[in-house]
Amino acid sequence: MRKEATDTYQLQQIVTASPARRVAMLFDKAIGCLNDAIRAIESGDVEARWRANKRAMEIVDCLWSTLDMEKGGEIAANLDKLYRFLLVRMPDIDLHNNAQTAREAIGILDPLRRSWHAVADRANGPAAGESARSDGQTPETTGIALSA
Repeated sequence: MRKEATDTYQLQQIVTASPARRVAMLFDKAIGCLNDAIRAIESGDVEARWRANKRAMEIVDCLWSTLDMEKGGEIAANLDKLYRFLLVRMPDIDLHNNAQTAREAIGILDPLRRSWHAVADRANGPAAGESARSDGQTPETTGIALSA
């Protein structure tokens, strides 16, 4: 019964989240899966590594397939190249049991994850014009834009 309550709560969080928060949650999940793959490599669990990496690749593929190349302009073009690069590199995690490739993918995804969280926080949190980040970066300065 406890798992059902957790599943219901998680589903409610997703359904009620803003579009920006949902994208941020996808990045969270992809990074979490890559961390799971690293742990599986370190413990010698081939099946867990494969499942975790497969899920991370599915999420990156989803992010890639939802890019709006017309409205996104140069940012979408850059993300297109980035997602393509990740999808070419991530199979190496499984083919060569390579935790370093997973760490590199996390290094690429994490700044994007932080930017999407900043977008979502700014939409729900601080007054208009205030930055949601203590370092002063905004999605515009980190290469993320939301279409209207």
